Amino acid sequence: MALEITDATFEEAVLNSDKPVMVDFWAAWCGPCRMVGPIIDEISTEYDGKAVVGKVDVDANQEFAAKYGVRNIPTVLVFQNGEVVGRQVGVAPKNAYAEALDALL
Repeated sequence: MALEITDATFEEAVLNSDKPVMVDFWAAWCGPCRMVGPIIDEISTEYDGKAVVGKVDVDANQEFAAKYGVRNIPTVLVFQNGEVVGRQVGVAPKNAYAEALDALL
């Protein structure tokens, strides 16, 4: 399962990570988010130990969603060394997310 990331843990889990990080910004009421969620969980399992894969519930944690200009959900951001290096807005096939991480490994 993907790591639950909050505003309180974002800096440590994402910005200070020594591995690439994929963050799914989502909400429970969002239909497309429910489609992306299982894909993110699969990627979390497949990339365990190689990358950090997490989710931010934008209803409960708005600070970093606002900071990174997340206007539509689902939005998946990819970070390396604390910087955004990739962005996918809306639903995409699993390989689109996997390729974003593969490019950094």
